[in-house]
Amino acid sequence: MTSKPNTVVGTLESRLFINGRWRNAENDKTFQVYNPATGEVLTSVSDASAADGRAALDAAASAQRQWARTAPRVRSEILRSAFDAVTARAEEFATLITLEMGKPLAEARAEVTYGAEYLRWFAEEAVRIGGRYTTAPDGRTRLLVHKRPVGPSLLITPWNFPLAMATRKIAPAIAAGCTMILKPAALTPLTSLLLTNVLADAGVPAGVLNVVPTSTAGAVVSGLMTDSRLRKLSFTGSTEVGRRLLADSATQVLRTSMELGGNAPFLVFEDADIDAAVEGALQAKLRNMGEACTAANRFLVQESVADEFTDKLTQRMAAMVVGPGMSAGTHIGPLIDEESRAKVHELVENAVRGGAVVRTGGSPVDGPGYFYRPTVLADVEPDARLLREEIFGPVAPVVRFATEDQAVAAANNTEYGLVAYVYTKDTGRTLRLLEEIESGMLGINVGVVSNPAAPFGGVKQSGLGREGGTEGIDEYLETRYAGLSDPYA
Repeated sequence: MTSKPNTVVGTLESRLFINGRWRNAENDKTFQVYNPATGEVLTSVSDASAADGRAALDAAASAQRQWARTAPRVRSEILRSAFDAVTARAEEFATLITLEMGKPLAEARAEVTYGAEYLRWFAEEAVRIGGRYTTAPDGRTRLLVHKRPVGPSLLITPWNFPLAMATRKIAPAIAAGCTMILKPAALTPLTSLLLTNVLADAGVPAGVLNVVPTSTAGAVVSGLMTDSRLRKLSFTGSTEVGRRLLADSATQVLRTSMELGGNAPFLVFEDADIDAAVEGALQAKLRNMGEACTAANRFLVQESVADEFTDKLTQRMAAMVVGPGMSAGTHIGPLIDEESRAKVHELVENAVRGGAVVRTGGSPVDGPGYFYRPTVLADVEPDARLLREEIFGPVAPVVRFATEDQAVAAANNTEYGLVAYVYTKDTGRTLRLLEEIESGMLGINVGVVSNPAAPFGGVKQSGLGREGGTEGIDEYLETRYAGLSDPYA
């Protein structure tokens, strides 16, 4: 049964969380959070200042030594308790996600399941942090290698997956023994605040997790980045902002994880199951209304099946129901704000001016909220901006190719390299593409690749490091080595 929106928002703690307690911002300022389906204010949230950021780092630095010494099993049980609590309150979380971010309630429920799995996965990884003890090749010494938490970490999350992006960073940090300052996106801070309450109830000690929502991210973040006590930065967001943060992190030589932009190609070969490819395309394109770094951005289709694929995709996209995420039967919710919708429409208009044909959609929806019609564009020219830039909306541009070499060249013709999708029945081609396509992740005959048990991340200007999988906890650990004298000498 769906939670009542007013009850979910009305009972939510909306202040900062520093050193184990809820408190107002130092200057008592707040900022408003809006419902993108209506444009109306949901609530107000405390607006952290640079001073609040310093207080959060004070708490994290003070708690770090004791937290690092906490038994792995204790950290594991905290995460498992949090998983159970999020699962038990799934409807409350889903309702809140839909209200502040806009995605349909069914998708929000899927995000809750996905986000909670990071808590469970890293609960299991917390007790498996390894090391090694070996004899040096010359036999004179023993080599002892062990791993320790990096230390106080700044976690910056985006607005499009407000629960999953938080758990994907918080869970491995807790598992590794790092204290944290979480700076959630100003557009969608409410889900992070509810998660903070759950984690505190699950037993996260004071100072280990500190949460500072703010409308002035630059002021808060810059003050933290220049403080020598901060040892780690994990950021998910645009490549443009990521570049600036990487430059800033050089001052303190911070350990960094960067999950940045994407321009995912979706390749359909002539031997593919076209119906399956269309189904995968809908998943890869329309998840989160296309507002995902993993969203298929360019549909590269072999000439012999291009018409069939485009016709079937157009038919399915045209049938999608656009409306508020809380409404039953909605397939496509609103975009996050008017600026985002305007950018999507600008990219579509640019492609049409260059000769692209609108097969369906191609315009905003009139009325309240920031809705955009699901759009298929055919005959898109190679120089169209939407083939180079992240669309972040429900727009599918289709481009034809003749040969496999052309497809690979087109797929790799981007500064990004987060994910790619391929539909083919040819095993040899699959193996070739695994080696030739420049991306950190590859979906073979599937439209969704994200999984807590898999390493999520990209190459080129899509980022550094990995989140999830057995690799995810390593981002919060540093390797130390000790040389020991020969015990038999």
